[in-house]
Amino acid sequence: MNNKTASRPAITYSGAQQNELLGALPREALESLFEHLELVQLPFGKELFEFGTAMEYVHFPTTAIVSLRYVMEDGATTEIAVVGHEGVVGVSLFDGERAMCSAVVQAAGYGYRMKAQHLREAFAKGGALPALLMRYNTALFAQMAQNAVGGRHSSIEQKLCRWLLDRLDRSPSNALKVTQEMIAIMLGVRRESITASAGKLQDEGLITYRRGNITVLDRSGLEAYAGECYKVAKTEFDRLRVDVARC
Repeated sequence: MNNKTASRPAITYSGAQQNELLGALPREALESLFEHLELVQLPFGKELFEFGTAMEYVHFPTTAIVSLRYVMEDGATTEIAVVGHEGVVGVSLFDGERAMCSAVVQAAGYGYRMKAQHLREAFAKGGALPALLMRYNTALFAQMAQNAVGGRHSSIEQKLCRWLLDRLDRSPSNALKVTQEMIAIMLGVRRESITASAGKLQDEGLITYRRGNITVLDRSGLEAYAGECYKVAKTEFDRLRVDVARC
């Protein structure tokens, strides 16, 4: 017997439901994917794919958080979206399609993966899966568009609040393990700017910050601060969840 196959954890219905997109599929449709799904550990910093490469696997995070990033020619990095238990990373509906960004695990955890080819085959069969994926892509595009607009027209404080809220939406607690340097890289700003902005938010009682850890104390306060920078994408994902609940 193949040891690798024998040691592979069994996929369960309740386990797969930890990802909202998988959980929204009718039971029969979800169980038809079990033979292709694999539960995998996603360690911090793992690169799921690079810009310009073929996306061999699709990942459905459950407890991990994945950052989608665009790397400029000069090496500067900007985060364009974030994906957690609500979504999927690496959807490729055409054979040989190349990634338009890179995907890096930002918060360690678990997720399910399957080969992109198997997802394309399931997509071609129709049913609930194509509608869910297309609806999710609409919400993801809204997040990318809002991040692009916010990058040009929002203050550092607004960008920081939006960034924290995006993580909070995908985290099981209000405590986030993150450094100011990491946030600065993702937002494409100087670390000193993040230090000053985090200090301001802490003085106003919205967060507490200790080296490597930020705890959100007042979510509604962060939302008010972030304004449209966060609201538009959040509204689109809320609509997605309503559509998912109807499936």
